[in-house]
Amino acid sequence: MAVRINGTLRIAAVGDFHCGEEDAGVFRELFAPVNDEADVLVLTGDLTRSGRSEEIRTCVAELTDVKIPIVAVLGNHDYEAGNVSDVIATLRGRGIHLLNGDVFTLNERVGFAGVKGFMGGFGRGALTSFGEPETKEFVGAALHEVQKLELALRRLATPVRIAVLHYAPVASTIAGEPDIIQPFLGSDRLAEPLDRFGASVVFHGHAHSGAFHGTTPGGVPVYNVSLSVLRRDGIGRMYYVHHLELDAAAEIANP
Repeated sequence: MAVRINGTLRIAAVGDFHCGEEDAGVFRELFAPVNDEADVLVLTGDLTRSGRSEEIRTCVAELTDVKIPIVAVLGNHDYEAGNVSDVIATLRGRGIHLLNGDVFTLNERVGFAGVKGFMGGFGRGALTSFGEPETKEFVGAALHEVQKLELALRRLATPVRIAVLHYAPVASTIAGEPDIIQPFLGSDRLAEPLDRFGASVVFHGHAHSGAFHGTTPGGVPVYNVSLSVLRRDGIGRMYYVHHLELDAAAEIANP
């Protein structure tokens, strides 16, 4: 059933809470208020420590009290155990809208496009597809994620388009991370389709010590909602709530 929103969409967003079996009961109480504070919950990946079945089942149990729609992407930690098919099945079995180049239409005005994204670097420091086959394969993986994001945004017919990623699409939200690891935190190749298809807002995680807010070259707001960032900056105990004015967002995206 479509969700009806009048004027302002309230989006709760968080990533990188790395749920393990021993966290049973830790997050449930923290997630419970989201039903009153938001219209949709966005999870930006690294839901588990290593993607084991026991961890994803614990994670889903912590979301028991969440009644609003949940939109999610996976993170690199969720792939670690090589158990991604079970992770996906468990999340979708809970009714979570897990996106991997897919879209979720919340209502006639609002749609979500999501991909994990990938690493590769930013600006002049971005790795290029030159040299050894291994380098080309690495860059190809990043470009494949960009293509999936582009196709998902293209599919969305809604005037308001919200993007969900794990890896950062801009360098501004990884500011504060050690220079040596920044190329592994995202790729600004992801920013181009966000600008071209007029995304209204972007949420990502992965950069645990990065900056909370940035923008794409085209001015799309980007939020790093890694749980450690939210708590460090006093933004939220469990999630950030973003208020999106739908009429203004639709006008900007579709001038």
